[in-house]
Amino acid sequence: MKEGNYIGQSEVYETLKQLSIPFDYYEHPPTPTIEEARKYWKDADAAYCKNLFFRNHKGDRHYLVVLECSAVLDVHDLEKRLRQGKISFASERRMEKYLKLKAGSVSPFGLLHDADRHVRVFFDHHLLQARKIAFHPNDNRVSLVLPAADFWRYMDWTGNEYEFIRLYGDET
Repeated sequence: MKEGNYIGQSEVYETLKQLSIPFDYYEHPPTPTIEEARKYWKDADAAYCKNLFFRNHKGDRHYLVVLECSAVLDVHDLEKRLRQGKISFASERRMEKYLKLKAGSVSPFGLLHDADRHVRVFFDHHLLQARKIAFHPNDNRVSLVLPAADFWRYMDWTGNEYEFIRLYGDET
């Protein structure tokens, strides 16, 4: 398994081992965007996720928004759905401060570095139907596919506040 100069990949594997969470491991060239990543994803029956890091207008609250990779997200619509006021993409400096990650490697595994549980996470409710779920382990040269039930257990373990909401599409 690669460590390279990516921060925290070994912590991801140690945490998954500690929690007895199995995963499938896939190496590929760096994939900083979903469009590039799709070229390398295996035929695993998994929900591959898009992970977006936002801040509120004041810059005192940060949000990780996770949805299925093919979903299209309108930020103005997202503001209404999150009910957190005006939001915008957080800078790479903020991403490094709260998650110790660089752009292109954002995932819920960055929460391992959020000791103060500052980041609030919003998952699209469609992900609740996934049997398996896939994320980068803080390194966009690798994808991990995990049983979804085990991933939700990981989320509970982090202690970060999270919720499932409709992030796109019809309200009904």
